[in-house]
Amino acid sequence: MRSFSHFVRCLILIVVAGLGLTGFGARAAADSASGLAQTLRSGAASDHRRADGIALFVPAGEPATPFLPVGPFSAAWTGDLSVDLRGDYVFHGLFNGHLKITLNEVVVLDADGKNPVWVDSAKVRLNKGANKILAEYSAPPTGEAILRVYWSGKEVPFNPIPVGALSHTTPVEITQADLLRRGRDLFAELRCAQCHTTPGGMPELAADAPAFAGIGSRRRFGWLAQWITNPVALRPGTPMPAVFHGADAPAQAEAVAAFLATLKSATPLATPAPASPDLVEAGKSLYEKLHCVACHVSPDDSKADDSKISQKQVLAKFTPGALVAFLRKPSEHFAWIRMPDFKLSAEEASQLAAYLESHADKPVDRAAPTDEAMILKGKNWVQTSGCLNCHALDLPNTFKAQALASLKPDAWKSGCLAESPSAESKAPRFTLSAQDRLALAAFGRSDRASLTRHTAADFLERQSVALNCRECHGKFEGFPAWELLGGKLKPEWAQRFIGGSESWKPRPWLESRMPAFPTHAQRLAQGLATAHGLPPVTAPDETPDAELAKVGHKLVGTSGGFACISCHSIGEFGATQVFEAPGINLAHSFERLQPDFYRRWLRNPVSLDPNSKMPAYFDEDGKSALADVLEGDGPKTIRALWEYLRLGSKMPKPE
Repeated sequence: MRSFSHFVRCLILIVVAGLGLTGFGARAAADSASGLAQTLRSGAASDHRRADGIALFVPAGEPATPFLPVGPFSAAWTGDLSVDLRGDYVFHGLFNGHLKITLNEVVVLDADGKNPVWVDSAKVRLNKGANKILAEYSAPPTGEAILRVYWSGKEVPFNPIPVGALSHTTPVEITQADLLRRGRDLFAELRCAQCHTTPGGMPELAADAPAFAGIGSRRRFGWLAQWITNPVALRPGTPMPAVFHGADAPAQAEAVAAFLATLKSATPLATPAPASPDLVEAGKSLYEKLHCVACHVSPDDSKADDSKISQKQVLAKFTPGALVAFLRKPSEHFAWIRMPDFKLSAEEASQLAAYLESHADKPVDRAAPTDEAMILKGKNWVQTSGCLNCHALDLPNTFKAQALASLKPDAWKSGCLAESPSAESKAPRFTLSAQDRLALAAFGRSDRASLTRHTAADFLERQSVALNCRECHGKFEGFPAWELLGGKLKPEWAQRFIGGSESWKPRPWLESRMPAFPTHAQRLAQGLATAHGLPPVTAPDETPDAELAKVGHKLVGTSGGFACISCHSIGEFGATQVFEAPGINLAHSFERLQPDFYRRWLRNPVSLDPNSKMPAYFDEDGKSALADVLEGDGPKTIRALWEYLRLGSKMPKPE
């Protein structure tokens, strides 16, 4: 058991560090945005955006952003850095190329970095309130580009500058660039390239849509007819257009639905037994544990919310047994679906389906027409109306549209993008706002070369919004803050975890679970790393030190160590005396954590996560609380623990 004096000391360090974090997390003024304004240039091309901090990693042979060509580039971050109290700080840069940092018009760091090593500024006096900051970076002419800027002070541990301390007034260049970026995103999201073909590069250009094969076994005819007639009426915000319009549209939609209803799966779905009240109640409990309300309106809630997907239609949409099959494997017929895979058991899927169906609207049952002439018409319209440009089916596709490069400037104001389409127009009708049309037109006027380029950080920025990552991270217990993840997790482990292939759960005591996005996993994991200035593939660690590992073995124990085993398990060795919050199994720490994050975390946990229960074992000068181990040398003590952790499954049991 830790001594009372040691506990008090840890509590004081936690409070002080926590105050330092919140004190320097000053919110941006009402007329400004959080983060910094970032400008990237390569030759005559430029890109402008908002950035959470000063960091980037550009692999060799890749562009800094999709809006710049591959090659040498420069980057600049401008805005205000706000602190609550006047004080002295040091700024630290890890980079190659050239870095220059200016604070309040005084240059505090100006250096070349031939090999990425930390370069420190002299002490800088920051005034209470806003301080003007400018960071200018020039990438090396060849190879990868790397930059990370941290800061430290008397009560501020060595860490990236928190986004809450940064603000900027949004310049017109960012507004214009955001419009162009929005147009590019819409072009991909609406599957425009499936009709107006163009060379690829942007991953979403290859995104699929729900496959037609076997759809008649999965979807009801009545729902299909309604969906094809007016998709946005059933799901606001859907990228699916109304393919048919005019007086004949309902009849055309019914014919297509009748044809699709004939496409049956070779393996029929099992018809579920009637749901019992206990099954429905178990489904409700599971629905809450999985935090489904992050993306959906709760079935018990009668309020409409166009920003979330309603589940009132599940009975009208799914054939008997199809909802259970969908919940078990959402991506089976649609790889790019945004619905995550929770790895549900058959019992769990049945529980959830019972709960959802018990609160769904009761549909008017409509049998699919069997008229052969009608079905043949539907098949013909599927082949001639563009359906097969997005939806896979083993049928000849006779629909043709102009390639993107052939479109005239006026095309970006007519056809699919016409504000008021003519009755004669056969172009599909998307539900677009005036701003959406403006963005697509702006993108159309550009050279559109960005479609041929891709960066993992850009993919992350786009898809983390599409997949609603921030609706769970930082909002529910056990979901780390989104801002921490990229600097925390090795991309190889993050890819397995996001993709659902990791065999262990970091926090097994939590009832919630991480959903899986297998199609997105690799690019999201690499984007998390590069956006924080870390490589998309983890660099080799330092040469193992067996002697330090022996010291680390002692440090995790209770006899002359930090008693880590009080809260943390180590492999099969269970934590001995968890009195407030369990810790993650240390046997997985090395494969999971970035070395930089590990060192900063151990140095001062609450400076990274104010809600952490992890005590601080090092004072503000970095000295270890165990003065008799390695002479209290903080960095060496932290390294010793790391050497023990890197043994993973071969870690000897603690003493």
